[in-house]
Amino acid sequence: MEKLKNRLRVLRAEKDISQEVLAKAVGVSRQTVVAIEGDDYSPSVALALKIAAYFGKPMEEVFYLEK
Repeated sequence: MEKLKNRLRVLRAEKDISQEVLAKAVGVSRQTVVAIEGDDYSPSVALALKIAAYFGKPMEEVFYLEK
């Protein structure tokens, strides 16, 4: 079964931003960002698009499926 994975930690490190900064920018709690980064929560399509737009990346460069 495929699982949704992401590159949020890497992208945040490249921009030198905290989970709190990202959370505020996309309108969620820091705990939501923690859960997404830890692969414990799959964001809605709308939230995934907001996150990708924040980083200026296509969604598939931020989120991907892993077998």
